Amino acid sequence: MNSTDTNITHITPSNGNIFEDLGFEPQEASKLKIKAQLMCQISEWIKKEELKQEEASQLLHVTRPRVSDVLRGKSGKFTIDALVDMLERIGKHVSVQVN
Repeated sequence: MNSTDTNITHITPSNGNIFEDLGFEPQEASKLKIKAQLMCQISEWIKKEELKQEEASQLLHVTRPRVSDVLRGKSGKFTIDALVDMLERIGKHVSVQVN
């Protein structure tokens, strides 16, 4: 018989930004969330179109290793501008909403 206590004793509510929940400063967390959303859109497009990384790199006008970085979520290697440029190249338009 297992004696490990599996009862949940505390749940911290999320504020809507996982990066802030992980302890990043609010300004940095906001940038990371934006990058993650943009990278997700690119990754989903690549998967939907069933593209190989080399094919995606040609359409995005970046190197194949850059495509790999997007697919692996390496957000530190990209600016928001670079990600927006990639999305524009594949016909996806990015709009900004300020709250």
